[in-house]
Amino acid sequence: MSPSMATAARMRYYHQTASAAVAEEASPHRLISMLYDGVLERLAIARSSIARRDVTAKLRAINGAMAIVEHLRLVLDHQAGGEISARLDSLYDYMLRRMTQANASHDADALAEVSGLVMTIKSGWDQIDPALQENR
Repeated sequence: MSPSMATAARMRYYHQTASAAVAEEASPHRLISMLYDGVLERLAIARSSIARRDVTAKLRAINGAMAIVEHLRLVLDHQAGGEISARLDSLYDYMLRRMTQANASHDADALAEVSGLVMTIKSGWDQIDPALQENR
């Protein structure tokens, strides 16, 4: 393994370990915010991978973003969430379809659209007072 590959591997390990430590300490509200951050990070990587014509990195990043969105979709509480939960479910479904299309056609614009949707949702989520969540 070359020195630069070893350094990259150490950095990945550090990032994964640090993320896991933060996740263990985070509130459920913060965890959702972190998941949105993860989607945005992977979509940015996918978009830059398309520009570099790095199909492997694009595929890995889109698959990661899709896995997070699918997880967000699966943890929706439809009983407590009512109409908001139903709308988020539909929006997550739309985002998954757009990411699938973007992957097949190397469409960075579709990924930008999904990023915009995630940023809008995350912005609203981050406006919620976490203390309100703890009192539910």
